[in-house]
Amino acid sequence: MTVTEKLFLPLVTADPGRPLITHYDDALGSRVELSGATLANWAAKTANWLRDEHDVEPGTAVAVRLPAHWQTAGVLLGAWWCGAHVVDDQAGAAVAFVTPDTAAADADLVAVVSLDPMGRGLDHEPAGGAIDYLVDVRAHPDDFVALDPVPGETPALLGSTVDDVVARAADRAAALGITAGARVMSTLDWSLPDGVLDGLLAVLAGRASLVQCGNADPAALPARRSTERTTVDLGGPATGTS
Repeated sequence: MTVTEKLFLPLVTADPGRPLITHYDDALGSRVELSGATLANWAAKTANWLRDEHDVEPGTAVAVRLPAHWQTAGVLLGAWWCGAHVVDDQAGAAVAFVTPDTAAADADLVAVVSLDPMGRGLDHEPAGGAIDYLVDVRAHPDDFVALDPVPGETPALLGSTVDDVVARAADRAAALGITAGARVMSTLDWSLPDGVLDGLLAVLAGRASLVQCGNADPAALPARRSTERTTVDLGGPATGTS
């Protein structure tokens, strides 16, 4: 079983309509809330796209150079669902997911992720043969069916195996006090591996939900804790990218 199957899909099965990620971008004034079912659709589209169009299979390196964002969650969960090995080095990766302002990546394919709050694609043609991820991925199914089980010893995150990543996520959830039903407010960026482990995977392992604050305005956070009824804070720079 993959990281996605072990940490994420049980939450969707238990309560598909439950809000799982709420993403704020204070620079844009946006708030986007995704249920587990909606996030699963994005992850499934990504997994199908990676496997069927770009031959990503268990252990294939996929570079993810994206900030903490609901679209990044869909990319990561989709990559893990088809067994990809998530790395941060673009050189030699089968696919590199990058932001619109990232320089050309040294990968077989560069997928530009718009990070538009409403999921719109780019407003221009990406340069250098790159593709618009959000436009390309939409045509793929909302369900993903693995062809074969992914072994637990398959590399999943910077050389750590699926089993290692799942165990570390559970350990971090316990250390951070993330328990079932918690509402976690975070300003952490999703650097690899520690930021993703604490800011995303530990939340899933703890069976909690996430309020991710990007480009966070420190003055807005106290009221947001009350409005979103958060119970756990994950610190970090108050002005992280979104």
